[in-house]
Amino acid sequence: MSAALVLADALGADPAAAAEILPAIEAVMVRKLNEQIEVSRDG
Repeated sequence: MSAALVLADALGADPAAAAEILPAIEAVMVRKLNEQIEVSRDG
């Protein structure tokens, strides 16, 4: 998470806002990755 906050800061984003939304983004990324893994196993 710290790397994501450093990246957000480098891009000029508000670190507090980034910290607020990063968990939601991470949840979506994990869900999509798990879906891809399941497709790979089935294929």
